[in-house]
Amino acid sequence: MSLDELYRRVILDHYQKPRNWGRLDDDAVTVDLNNPTCGDRISLQMRIEDGKVADARFTGEGCSISLASASMMTEAIKGKSIDEALALADAFSRLMQRQDVGDIDLGDLEALQGVSKFPARIKCALLAWKAMQQGLRHAGQPAKE
Repeated sequence: MSLDELYRRVILDHYQKPRNWGRLDDDAVTVDLNNPTCGDRISLQMRIEDGKVADARFTGEGCSISLASASMMTEAIKGKSIDEALALADAFSRLMQRQDVGDIDLGDLEALQGVSKFPARIKCALLAWKAMQQGLRHAGQPAKE
């Protein structure tokens, strides 16, 4: 089995059996984003406890790349600190732009590396990540009085 075939299987597996599909309670950080160019839609919820992503769930509609990326992302960020999750998002974004990701281990997320060859699909792969970045940046802000 070639590396490309292995990556396709990983993506298809996450698309057909998405991990962390569903919703958390109303206290979770929630971000809803759309990709207007293709209609992909993601609703991401995260529970932040002690500066870490304690849980992450998502729902949405979209292509296999968009939903597989969301599934893989929720697996990757659970248990990570806000800073670690944001660093992972930055590295994943660099992977999509065919840039050096430094010494960050992306694990199974590298299965999405082939998407970088198709600029129109990069936004699909990044949709859930942008939702995560928005949610974590909001969660990291001190409460306004």
